[in-house]
Amino acid sequence: MAYADQQMSSNKITALVAVAVLHILVGYGLVSGLAYEAYKKVKEVTSAVNIEEEKPPEEPPPPPPKQDTPPPPIVAPPPPITFNNPAPQIQTVTEAPPPPAVVIPTAAPPPPPPPPPRFPPKGAAPKGNPANWATSNDYPSRALREEREGSTGFRVTVGTDGKVSDCQVTRSSGSPDLDQATCDNIRRRARFNPATDGDGNPTTGSYASTIRWVIPKD
Repeated sequence: MAYADQQMSSNKITALVAVAVLHILVGYGLVSGLAYEAYKKVKEVTSAVNIEEEKPPEEPPPPPPKQDTPPPPIVAPPPPITFNNPAPQIQTVTEAPPPPAVVIPTAAPPPPPPPPPRFPPKGAAPKGNPANWATSNDYPSRALREEREGSTGFRVTVGTDGKVSDCQVTRSSGSPDLDQATCDNIRRRARFNPATDGDGNPTTGSYASTIRWVIPKD
């Protein structure tokens, strides 16, 4: 009986050792298998993820060259303001205005002279003796009774026919009736050679003279 018990104990120990070894092998296999599966998963993930190398950032372009600009002007600080100085005196200076510019007008050129006449112009000339235009018989009766005398100056206009067309008193004798008798007798009796122009044609002219009224003596 003792031998049999001892033999059973050895077998039991051997079985236990074998079971332990089996557990160790099984555990090692499990651990190895899991490690291999994990390695495969990590490899797949690593292969799927494309890890690109990070490129360095591009450098910004260089700034444009600075232009040569003159330095800013130096501004002196304003002087301190003091209120103790007296107010400046304002002086009014009156200056005479400059003289106006003298503009000398340019004279226009004179017109060309007219052509010389073919004939010298002539004035009206009396025919006969002008003393016969008014005589003592023509003396106004009232002036004769009142013994009034005087000289009457006259001017007549002579037409192209040589007759008097107008008579004007240029100097009065002092008696209207003597002046009136002067022009009346001249219009009736005076005859003229008419005036002529540069072509020798008759034209209107004038004549002036004086009639003296004197009371005739018996």
